[in-house]
Amino acid sequence: MDTREQILRLLKQKAASGADLARRLQISRQAVNTYMRELVLAGRLIKTGSTRRALYGLAATRSGMPAYASYSKICALAGLAEDTVFQEAARRVHLARSVAGNVRDILQYGFTEMLNNAIEHSQARSCRIGIRLDSYTCSFSVRDPGIGLFHSIASKFGLHDENEAVGELLKGKTSTIPERHSGEGIFFTSRAGDTLSLRSHRIELVFFGQKQDVVIRQKRFLAGTEVRFQINRRSRRRLESIFEQFAPADLDYHFDKTRVLVKLFRGEYVSRSEARRMLAGLNKFRIVELDFRNVMSLGQGFADEIFRVYANAHPQIQIRIVNLAQALKSMLRHVIDNDKIIEADDYLTILAGSDNIPL
Repeated sequence: MDTREQILRLLKQKAASGADLARRLQISRQAVNTYMRELVLAGRLIKTGSTRRALYGLAATRSGMPAYASYSKICALAGLAEDTVFQEAARRVHLARSVAGNVRDILQYGFTEMLNNAIEHSQARSCRIGIRLDSYTCSFSVRDPGIGLFHSIASKFGLHDENEAVGELLKGKTSTIPERHSGEGIFFTSRAGDTLSLRSHRIELVFFGQKQDVVIRQKRFLAGTEVRFQINRRSRRRLESIFEQFAPADLDYHFDKTRVLVKLFRGEYVSRSEARRMLAGLNKFRIVELDFRNVMSLGQGFADEIFRVYANAHPQIQIRIVNLAQALKSMLRHVIDNDKIIEADDYLTILAGSDNIPL
């Protein structure tokens, strides 16, 4: 009997460690590890626990779908085609028969967009890619030792520091090579998955797709950029629905809508300069949604700069307000004519020409 089949037969009884299997099969620990790695990659076994205390058990399968598989590779970036890399990785983890088509589409889109960023922007010679399936999730990673995502944006746009680069990135359509890239990849990838983590130098930016929330964390220094993406293996999310939300038919399928989390830009929301910083670059869009979640106060100058000065200067842009606290709605109606506010079920629209806001 083949050694691999012997291992599978033993593990039908109960999970076991590599040492246990080596003893029962009377072969070396190194040989067992080789067989176990092959079986894990093939999706027939699942590994739990740390390296020294790891246990192996049979992977639960459904219609021939492997419950666990992983693949990683170091790729030279010169002349690399991201779609070819994805196809190889997908084949190695049996992606086509492991997840539904909608999940595969999201993984392919996100993976190729993030790898393309490394190819075009990182200035690194190589990167490490990885793709993994477990019983519940699908994930991928792209790690390059290049100049760093936030540093690249800050340098290109002459920003004060990498924290300002995060703000620019969150608006969407931010690209350091606009003649070759639309800057949409990170925006749509962050909304398609459950989580997208972008880590570079001392900053980690984490998007939570289902919650439509973002967290910025300070981390120990990491050279280059590390991207990690995850989505539930049985997610019903569809990529075309994400596109339709921000590039709908009534905008001719152009990416002309964005949402800005106001809380990520300042803590006080008082001055005009703070408002200008938040609004910079948003003239690329036709619909701008300002999400005021967890914002409990607004300064007069901040509000005036957005809802009078900016709105009048850009009448082609529809400014929508979402998640505004009830107390702030009252304040807004106090400083803006009611006929300049259109209230829908879940957002307010501010019309241009709100000239009555006191200065």
